[in-house]
Amino acid sequence: MVLKQFYLGCLSQASYLIADEASKTAVLVDPRRDVDIYVEEAKQLGVTIKHVLLTHFHADFVSGHLELRKATGADIRMGAKASPEYPFTAMNDGDVLKMGSISIQALETPGHTPESVCYLVYEGDPASTVPHAILTGDTLFIGDVGRPDLMASSGMSAETLAGKLYDSLRNKILTLPDSVIIYPGHGAGSMCGKNLSSETSSPLGVQRKFNMMLDSHLGREEFIRLVTADQPVAPAYFGYDAWYNRQERVTLDENLDRVLVPLGISDVLKLEKDGAQLLDVRDPFGFAKRHILGSINIGLEGQFATWAGTLLDRERPLVILAAPGKEHEAAIRLGRIGFDRVLGFLKGGPEAADVPAELIRSVGRVEAGELQKRLEGKNAPVVLDVRNPREREMKQIASTMFIPLGELSSRMSEVPQGQKIVVHCAGGYRSSMAASMLRAKGYKDVEDLIGGIGAWEKAGLPVHAEATV
Repeated sequence: MVLKQFYLGCLSQASYLIADEASKTAVLVDPRRDVDIYVEEAKQLGVTIKHVLLTHFHADFVSGHLELRKATGADIRMGAKASPEYPFTAMNDGDVLKMGSISIQALETPGHTPESVCYLVYEGDPASTVPHAILTGDTLFIGDVGRPDLMASSGMSAETLAGKLYDSLRNKILTLPDSVIIYPGHGAGSMCGKNLSSETSSPLGVQRKFNMMLDSHLGREEFIRLVTADQPVAPAYFGYDAWYNRQERVTLDENLDRVLVPLGISDVLKLEKDGAQLLDVRDPFGFAKRHILGSINIGLEGQFATWAGTLLDRERPLVILAAPGKEHEAAIRLGRIGFDRVLGFLKGGPEAADVPAELIRSVGRVEAGELQKRLEGKNAPVVLDVRNPREREMKQIASTMFIPLGELSSRMSEVPQGQKIVVHCAGGYRSSMAASMLRAKGYKDVEDLIGGIGAWEKAGLPVHAEATV
């Protein structure tokens, strides 16, 4: 048996290829939308992808089941409670898919969503062997469990689903042997849980000891209270992606053919006038040095897709502003979250020679030591912290304003006009986004703290915990 995990850092998302080398067949579990990597891996192994298994309708990314169906002819399988537009094979609780000596058994585990299932993987017959692994999707993570609050728009309360999640964990997953390896759908950085570990697999026995949500002394009501409390605000695109994953939609390659259109600057400006968003995907340094008036910076090197889905308006089309050669990557990564309304990309990128000088802007960048001097002098700038609440509770620069990046668009009126604004995050990635958003809304005197609070600490400057400020 081959069981290979593919981990996509920008979405903190894991997918899995399971192959039986004897029968030369394979399945994919929860694939991402750009599926060439799986097709190539199957080719290298000399196996044919026969099936695509989904653990649930994902909210944080568009899964690649339709792409694999087109590329390989694989059939699509998911829990029996699912109801997609496209044909699929329902996997009821206990149903087994056999591939040579490998057996994959469905385990209905509602809670994260009503249709959620996990997949037990056996090297042999389930009746005579213990499972080697369990692929848990968003039901159970390393260090946490899936959030139950993402179905509110469909009328399912978080408390109802949390109760189902408790039962699924206690009555299904925790009855398995400690030796079973957990392979989850996400790791640290995902918005699908609160306390996900950076580890991407773990024996169930270890999680039984160290995952507090699996504590045998944790009662049902207390579990429901804990799992529904303090969940991060879900990005607006989550509801759309959960819907889109149910649809018979265009495949990624079909969409790329129609969106990767080179545009001149005059075309871009006309599209912007008609409502298009200008998305600059370069790194913070390149954006700060030179960018086009009104553009929003979300760099490809970080959690690009998640922040694009959080900060951009899905209803409005996009134009990509990228360093030449990076347009394709940007379009793929937007496609991973279903942002298919791309109208094209600027030929030559933001540094193209034909961009009119009156459209070129820059963002000042200040080092930690210089910012400290300014804060101690007259006319001190307003320092805006755009990290998340937990980061701020742990440490912060004294007397700073706090608006998490995901809330900045709706709370921008709180940022004072007519004063110098210095934005900071942990390392400089999110602050560049925030600075671009402020500049796009007419804030003229905006700077970015180079290296964020990490550089501030490295310079020996003081930080404080929430309770001491």
